[in-house]
Amino acid sequence: MTEPEDLTARARIRDAALLHFGEHGFEGATIRAIAEAAGVSSGLLRHHYGSKQALREACDEHLIRIVRRIAGDLRDGGLPTGHNPVAAALGALGPYRLYVARALAEGWAAPLFDGIAELSEQWFEELDETRADEPFAGRKARATVSTAMSLSVGVLHKHVSRGLGVDVFSPEGAHLLALTLLDLYSHPVLTPEAAAEMRDTLAKSHESG
Repeated sequence: MTEPEDLTARARIRDAALLHFGEHGFEGATIRAIAEAAGVSSGLLRHHYGSKQALREACDEHLIRIVRRIAGDLRDGGLPTGHNPVAAALGALGPYRLYVARALAEGWAAPLFDGIAELSEQWFEELDETRADEPFAGRKARATVSTAMSLSVGVLHKHVSRGLGVDVFSPEGAHLLALTLLDLYSHPVLTPEAAAEMRDTLAKSHESG
């Protein structure tokens, strides 16, 4: 996923870093290897980014811009009612999905997670306008958990692929995943009455604890 400035050396370095960090992790990646992959010198890399940490932060910022742009385009283009634009945007990250998965699994990329959660919160704000009942949890809490659930397939992609019997990042795997999610989300596990009863039980347990 590229942007207009991606013909520049700075952008080539960033894209090479995204792939290298995804394959080797932050600790395993080196300035020299990233520079070689980008076809530049280590000195030029340091000139543009200064350090490996700053380069990683630039990678996060780039992916945030991509996700926000795609989510906005999807929303403006008439996304079906109830469809999560964040999930659709994540599916478009292509070769950078491994970077996202490894970054989150290793406990970094907080700005990326928070930026995606903000998009989720905006989506819930729109859904809440037509929701008939009062939400059990606050919008930010729901957005945070929803984001974690959306990202979990990428983090656990090897396990999900094994269970599905096909690489979840392949066209066939993505299609099967989409069908499975559609089936899960279109058939609630709990009725509104059962959910309300469980909410009351949780409230009593919390108060007594």
